[in-house]
Amino acid sequence: MKKYRILFLLSLLFSLGFSWPWPLSVLFSSSNTETFGSNPWLQKEEQIFSSRTDINSHVLHLSLVAYIHAKKKGLVQNPYLTVVDFSKPSNEKRLWVLDLNNGREVFDTFVSHGKNSGGLVPTSFSNTSGSLKSSLGVYLTEDTYFGKDGYSLHLRGLERGINDNAYRRSVIIHGAWYVNPDTIRKYGQAGKSWGCLAVGSDLAKPIINTIKDRSVVFAYYPDRNWLSHSQYLT
Repeated sequence: MKKYRILFLLSLLFSLGFSWPWPLSVLFSSSNTETFGSNPWLQKEEQIFSSRTDINSHVLHLSLVAYIHAKKKGLVQNPYLTVVDFSKPSNEKRLWVLDLNNGREVFDTFVSHGKNSGGLVPTSFSNTSGSLKSSLGVYLTEDTYFGKDGYSLHLRGLERGINDNAYRRSVIIHGAWYVNPDTIRKYGQAGKSWGCLAVGSDLAKPIINTIKDRSVVFAYYPDRNWLSHSQYLT
């Protein structure tokens, strides 16, 4: 019965002039009416995205807590949350873009890690220039530009000693052929960057245009030092 109701709604939307992919976004979006940052708000967000994404529940919880802190500091202007789970191998999708205003998963895709951070699964992270390693922690997206990697997005690390050198290190989001799905299928893993969050070539522009201008990026790994000292996770 539920399937037929969905098909009926889709046919109705099409008849009214809607075009793909927007109808499904409308059907499966939901807003959170709880007071922002409260425990009920947090629990509602976790409920919404646990049912609509395959993000680890602990990682999802931490990313939302980090978003709350950044928002309360007045840093956030664009209500999207990008979650990167570096505890997963690079041949699995481990980057998600969440629309927090409407309870939607917008992107779910592959992302690279730094060449000196490890093999299939990164295990070593750095805030040091020239390390060619990924950095963990909470970031804020900034402006876009065209550089040697094409259309790119600046990131500003918000955590002292963890990722606050990201801008100076030119740790950015950009597209790369070595993160395209066919390349990953061929080699069994994504290629490695010099520390940047590289995504597939076709997805770079839409992802960047969605999250640019002061949205939150949360890069996770179960690093005890970072988890126990981050001001964005307590």
